[in-house]
Amino acid sequence: MSGANRIAGKGRLTPARTARFTFDGKSYVALQGDTVASALLAHGVHLLGRSFKYHRPRGILSAGPEEPNALLDISRDSARRQPNVRASVQEVFDGMKAQSQNRFPSLSLDVGGINNLFSPLFGAGFYYKTFMWPKKAWSAIYEPIIRHAAGLGVAPKEADPDHYASRYAHCDVLVIGAGASGLAAALSAAETGARVMLVDEQPEVGGALHFDTGVTIEGQTGYDWAQGVAAKLAAMDNVTVLTRTTAFGYYNHNFVALAERVTDHLSSPDRHMARERLWQVRAKRVVLAAGAIERHMVFANNDRPGIMLASAARTFLNHFGVAVGSKVGVFTAHDSAYEAAFDLKRAGVAIAAIVDTRDRPPVELLSEATALGIDVITGSSVVDTKGRLRISAMMVARNGGGEPRKIAIDALLVSAGWTPSVHLFSQSRGKLAFDAQTQRFLPDIYAQNCICVGACNGTDNLQAALDEATAAGAEMAREAGVPGSSSVSLSGESRYDWTGGMIGAGEGAGADTTVKAFIDFQHDVCAKDIRLAVREGMHSIEHIKRFTTNGMASDQGKLSNMHGLAIAAETLDRPIPRVGLTTFRQPYTPVTFGTIISHSRGALFDPARKTPMHAWEESHGAEFEDVGNWKRAWYYPRAGETMHEAVNRECRTVREVAGV
Repeated sequence: MSGANRIAGKGRLTPARTARFTFDGKSYVALQGDTVASALLAHGVHLLGRSFKYHRPRGILSAGPEEPNALLDISRDSARRQPNVRASVQEVFDGMKAQSQNRFPSLSLDVGGINNLFSPLFGAGFYYKTFMWPKKAWSAIYEPIIRHAAGLGVAPKEADPDHYASRYAHCDVLVIGAGASGLAAALSAAETGARVMLVDEQPEVGGALHFDTGVTIEGQTGYDWAQGVAAKLAAMDNVTVLTRTTAFGYYNHNFVALAERVTDHLSSPDRHMARERLWQVRAKRVVLAAGAIERHMVFANNDRPGIMLASAARTFLNHFGVAVGSKVGVFTAHDSAYEAAFDLKRAGVAIAAIVDTRDRPPVELLSEATALGIDVITGSSVVDTKGRLRISAMMVARNGGGEPRKIAIDALLVSAGWTPSVHLFSQSRGKLAFDAQTQRFLPDIYAQNCICVGACNGTDNLQAALDEATAAGAEMAREAGVPGSSSVSLSGESRYDWTGGMIGAGEGAGADTTVKAFIDFQHDVCAKDIRLAVREGMHSIEHIKRFTTNGMASDQGKLSNMHGLAIAAETLDRPIPRVGLTTFRQPYTPVTFGTIISHSRGALFDPARKTPMHAWEESHGAEFEDVGNWKRAWYYPRAGETMHEAVNRECRTVREVAGV
């Protein structure tokens, strides 16, 4: 069985195609195409890790590359082992071994959990004040302990048995992101005859269409339309389609670096195949269709296993056919979470309640919830949760006060709205502007030859996004010097236009509390840590970031940035634009050293350049010196001669006879 939480008839995976893997030594069965996250959820496994600082139990938060909690050590029968792999991205292959990290002796009983009891001692910036005295203790006590505790996974000591590849490519139009907008832009650009590259980090194209079943494009379901367009593009001579490929860095002069995962999903890859490939692309024009990232809600104990983004639960249900729980609660400030509740309810999953911070959500959503028998609690918030290794209940109270009531659940879906993924645009040195109406940063001033379309540009309406993308594809091709034209026109419909959203801390996690309301799950940064940083004198968001470590490491602001900014702005009593914005650095998601280094290992790490005379010089006993990368004959010692004796002899020969 591939899991008791599989729902018959749901998802796009084939039940007959299975793969076996282990997690912490226990064997499980997955379906081919599962990620580790979806496969474990299918078996009811929610606890996947421990947090960095407090060693709190952590589960799966997302279904994408922004996952901060479920970081695993992945190995296969060969010597290869890789730590800190995101369970939401790693595809299951037969024979895979997955191990949890940052725990001892086991995941369910971790002695490091004692850190949570002493959390008042580990507030933001505690290391700046704690490890200063006595001076001699630094090298003898503090540094060894810090080094031992640092990190989550353990770096492998074995030699890497895999090999890697790299390619240089040029194109007229590079489209990053293969959701609805990216596919529309690529199709429009390709029709002009432009050389187009389309890249997406997922195994198949579609972006949000993997989970959003309420979308139709050209009379087809959104996902089916996407696969059809991908097949059409792949058949065109002027188009290159790359899936499992992440655009991780946008550099000067439209130079974009891509990391392609070639064999990480295969159980027995051909030994001649590269594991990963680095693409170094020089594009005349770039279309950024990177989409948006759903935000979590900030409230007390919002990190328990079983709490996840609403879009993640929808992905696990609609694409993988997995229910994330049997009695699910929803806490939201945004319309999109309702659709997750509706999908789960129609699949036979009980919905305990939808808790909406808004007093008046859209009437059509309330009507559909009533028709499905779902209780909606408006003007209220989840102020706390219960449970040890998995959530067991949510505490719900009216906004502004009131006695919380306990509602039993085994999963909680959260959504505070969507943040445009502006990372690559920011890397290109483009400038962002804050949209006060929607409370988000959007692309404003371009520094390179690129354009943003769709959700990453703040375009929420599907038809508007398709129109914007088709126009951008044709325009970018024209600007790249392609004389052809495009007549691509697409029509699409979505069941709802999403509205709402909030940033910052919710009810029960305000300035007068000391609860653990997490903003950055990877570094255990809470709302109270941001406020402490401001009280300690950190008024620049860059200083606040470093004092608290909020948004550092692989997060790079994907989940934590907007919440941290909002809390800092509130504490400083300033508008968000005046607080500033942190830098989104390369890489967008982690890239292995092997991918970056490729063949530059061993003798090829610093390749030797040899002159046409090198073989003759070797046969005459030359000793060589390195001059740059060139091997230059230094001197020619005879038997028993030192270097100085050989040089003196050669000098004398040149003076008395001849020399070259």
